[in-house]
Amino acid sequence: MQEEITSEIKIAHRPFVRWSLLTAGTVLVGIGILGIFLPLLPTTVFFLMAAWCYARSSRRFYEWLHHNKYFGKYIKNYREGKGISVSSKISTIVVLWGGILYSIFVTQSLVLGLILVAIAIGVTIHIIVIPTHRSE
Repeated sequence: MQEEITSEIKIAHRPFVRWSLLTAGTVLVGIGILGIFLPLLPTTVFFLMAAWCYARSSRRFYEWLHHNKYFGKYIKNYREGKGISVSSKISTIVVLWGGILYSIFVTQSLVLGLILVAIAIGVTIHIIVIPTHRSE
């Protein structure tokens, strides 16, 4: 695993690029953390984007993200192809459909409702297709 992490890190040489990527990575980690608590805001995708930014700006931040006890598991499970747990899949789908149905109720627009249902179906299929991680 350590060899894989080392091969992914390609630090930019220009200071402006490094600082821009470091800033973007930090903002993305913040959004990812918000996604843990806010329904309909994804989490893993922001941590993955932050990891990409950190891999090009700071070895220390990249390794911190991968070894973080709270959200390092999201990246680790994704990188190893383990996917997400059954309980995460269920809670994600329930929150997704709850938010979509609430939005349809509030907007009361047939066209917008159909678009939201189509999006929810697509996201639900995507979540179901993601590999299921079983605790060891």
